[in-house]
Amino acid sequence: MPWRGGLAGTGCRETNQMAAAPAHIHIESVQTAVPTRVAADRGRLLPIAVHGPALTAAELQRRFLAVLYYRGTEGVHGQQLDEGEARARLEQAVWVTEALSAALPDHPKMAGRLRRGSDDAPSWGVKLSDAGLRFLVASADTTMSAFLAEEAKGARESNESALALWTDVDPLDPEMCAPFVMQFTRFQDGGYAIGACCSLLHADPLSLADFLKSWARTHAQLQAQSELVINQVIRYTHYFRSPAAAAKRLKSVPLVPPSAESTTKTVLFRTAAGGDAPAADDRRQALAEACIAQASEKLGVEKPARFTVLAADGSGGLNVHACTGQTRKTAASPGYALRDACWHEAGLEEVVLDGSKPVHVSCSIVSPCADEGLVVVMPAAAGGTELLISATAPSW
Repeated sequence: MPWRGGLAGTGCRETNQMAAAPAHIHIESVQTAVPTRVAADRGRLLPIAVHGPALTAAELQRRFLAVLYYRGTEGVHGQQLDEGEARARLEQAVWVTEALSAALPDHPKMAGRLRRGSDDAPSWGVKLSDAGLRFLVASADTTMSAFLAEEAKGARESNESALALWTDVDPLDPEMCAPFVMQFTRFQDGGYAIGACCSLLHADPLSLADFLKSWARTHAQLQAQSELVINQVIRYTHYFRSPAAAAKRLKSVPLVPPSAESTTKTVLFRTAAGGDAPAADDRRQALAEACIAQASEKLGVEKPARFTVLAADGSGGLNVHACTGQTRKTAASPGYALRDACWHEAGLEEVVLDGSKPVHVSCSIVSPCADEGLVVVMPAAAGGTELLISATAPSW
């Protein structure tokens, strides 16, 4: 179960401070973690087949957000770090980014870019490349316990978006935009968060979870081998010599509770994968409609008139289907028995950093298309016989 301890003893001081003046997340560094070696299939294009209207700018911003919280060295709330503490925290961020670079060659898709065809042939795809992922280093002028207390009050979605700050994909020039961003955020009490946000056109939630688990293993291996040598960190010399330079703020994001509830909510299901017959697409869409119908019922909302289905094609590509809620019966196709599932099944609670598991993990589907549903169909395991399906519906 996600950790919720320590909130009752947070004290009135922190709560009053957040109420009086919103805390901020301060972006201190924007970097690019690039693969340490060239992947064998570099340059390969994984197709995104769009069945229906052309993708809109809003649809390009649909994404999966995961945030992992870890305890750290206790700091003194409200006091500036001395040089030794500042250096230690900076070195921790360096370990994170170097492990990312070492893990990316085994996951070339995570270092790639969305690619759009010409105006005459507006196809989409994911180009495997060594462009790398965007990595942000940030600090929060609040404690982790206070942040999680605010999360418990319902401010999670708006606040957690600042822990993996997203920049919209440009529909005209997507290759210049990073569809995957990770962020290291240090809180004042020594706790820290690892935020990861990825376009759903680029990778599904389970693929992102698999990458994070691989990266954590690489992180542990590098630390065990003491491979953070001087040649690897020469570009950080300025910060090591003057840790105060790392405190330069490029952007600050206020943590303000939302004025209204989230406009979408997500329900997860698990089911058997079914066969690979020619009618597989029809079966998959019928399954998606059954999921969106059951999700709407569970949430107590009206079933959306329109929804989009994102489903892997089995060879690295993606199928995007635009559907209406009245096209098929809502009952699942024969052979599909839907069972309730949860994000815990992705295994992110087992991602160990610095010898510790996260004290709390949060996962969410972010969709700017507030009046439409979204279904993501993904293999529950490589070569497995089950599917994990997320069904996101408007909550109004």
